[in-house]
Amino acid sequence: MSAIKAFLATWLFLLSGLAAVAQQPTAEWQTRLAQVLPLLGHRNWIMIVDSAYPLQSSAGVETIETNTDQMQVIRQVLSAIDNSIHVRPIVYMDAELPYVPEKDAPGVTAYREGIKTALAGQKITSLPHDQIIAKVDEVGKTFHILVLKTTMTVPYTSVFLQLNCKYWSDDAEAQMRKSMSTGAAK
Repeated sequence: MSAIKAFLATWLFLLSGLAAVAQQPTAEWQTRLAQVLPLLGHRNWIMIVDSAYPLQSSAGVETIETNTDQMQVIRQVLSAIDNSIHVRPIVYMDAELPYVPEKDAPGVTAYREGIKTALAGQKITSLPHDQIIAKVDEVGKTFHILVLKTTMTVPYTSVFLQLNCKYWSDDAEAQMRKSMSTGAAK
C-alpha cells in the first residue's frame, strides 16, 4: 500500500510542476522578457496572443501566461525591442481580423482601432492564421519562440513579431547578396 501512496505522491508532485512551468505569475513575464530578449536575434519570434491560443509542444516554444491586457503587453514588448541594440520587429497579424463581425466578437471594433495606435509606424504583414502558425511551427523546430498569453478574448487578435537584425537592414542584405552574385567584393 505504501508503494501506491508513494507513486501517487510523486505523480501529483510532477503534475503540479508542469502547471507551474506553463503558467507563471503575472509580474514574472516582464522579468522573463528582460532576461530572454538579449539572447534573441534574427529568426526568433515573440508572440503576444489571445487567451485561447494553444500551448504548443515544440521544444523551442516557451509559453508564459501574463494575466495582463494584450495592448499593455504589446506596448511593453515593442518598447523593449525598440530599446534593444540588436533586434527590430517584423509584424504579422491574422488576415481574418478585418472580417470578424462585432456581433460575433464584442470588442473587435475597438480592438482594431486600438491596434492601429499600438502598432503605429510598424509595417504589418497580414496572412491567414494557418499560414502564420505554419511559419511558427517550422521556426520552433530550430529557433526559440516566446509566447506571451494575454487576457484578450477576441479571436484573431494575436500579434506575431518575427525578430530581425536592427543594425543590418534588408536593403543592405539585398545589396550584399547582389554583390556576391556578381563577384564584386567591396
